[in-house]
Amino acid sequence: MFIQTEPTPNPDTLKFLPGREISPDHPRDFKTPEEAETSALARELFAVEGVVNVFAGADFVSVTKAEGVEWIHIRPAVLGAITDALESGVKLFDKDEADGHAAYEGEAEGIVKEIIDVIDTRVRPAVARDGGDIVFHSYAEDTGVVHLHMRGACSGCPSSTYTLKMGIENLLKHYVPEVTGVEAVG
Repeated sequence: MFIQTEPTPNPDTLKFLPGREISPDHPRDFKTPEEAETSALARELFAVEGVVNVFAGADFVSVTKAEGVEWIHIRPAVLGAITDALESGVKLFDKDEADGHAAYEGEAEGIVKEIIDVIDTRVRPAVARDGGDIVFHSYAEDTGVVHLHMRGACSGCPSSTYTLKMGIENLLKHYVPEVTGVEAVG
């Protein structure tokens, strides 16, 4: 199996493209070996010493290494883990994730729908090219602040704060005037 590897703006994260679907329904983020228990793919990757985060996108896997670990030392093991998981024939994920955000009513419901639409159509495709994902977490009606989850290569990326403030915040303010700011949540 040939797996293409691409750098991301986050020097600790590489994007692996195996040429097939990975998580076409929705992206999945695994931050710990315990979270990885629901995924054969993530379990294989966390078994590689130095792997600290696994993000599964529609057709790619972003893997984040620990600080101080060199890619030259773990990249072959990461490629092997991805190959083993994909060629094993087992289901890559044991369960589906819920969307995880609260329900909104009235005017806020319409605002949140607009926010999610902008994020899904304009932000997520762009950051997926870099091996990451940004998803809606919540909207504070009283302040107009949108809270977003940064995942994959976006989580911990040196340029994520700039992307969040100068890119996403400006975009959301333009398309959804009720938005006054954007903040990342863990």
